[in-house]
Amino acid sequence: MIKTEQEYKRCMTQVAQQEQLLAEQRAELEKMGLTKEQIERGLAPARFFGERLKREIHEYESYKSGQFDMRCTLDNIGRQLIAFRIYKGISQAELAKRLGVSPPQVSRDERNEYGGASMEKIKQVLKALEMEVWIVPSELEQVSG
Repeated sequence: MIKTEQEYKRCMTQVAQQEQLLAEQRAELEKMGLTKEQIERGLAPARFFGERLKREIHEYESYKSGQFDMRCTLDNIGRQLIAFRIYKGISQAELAKRLGVSPPQVSRDERNEYGGASMEKIKQVLKALEMEVWIVPSELEQVSG
């Protein structure tokens, strides 16, 4: 999961570099006289890596534009907090300042997707992000949804 603008830019550069490398490798394999199937098989691992990066980039861009599932569970509340921060355009350093903690602490929390965070910590992060989360029993959500 991409969590910062710096990571996002790095991934964009990696995708561009990898696409260039794939094109060069494809041309080299074609010169060697390999069949299309052999070339595709040979390039599959690198292509898989590129597709994973593209999915992460798309996810980050979706979060930035506010396109994410507003329903979350306690199991994915950490990812949701990160998505909220990205959506609000708040850097990890700014969130750390708002929380009164060090930037490395926020980085660690996000790297672990707030795993093991107390409800108090989650409430503090939500307040710092100026966001609210409502807990709705799934039975009621199904009736109203």
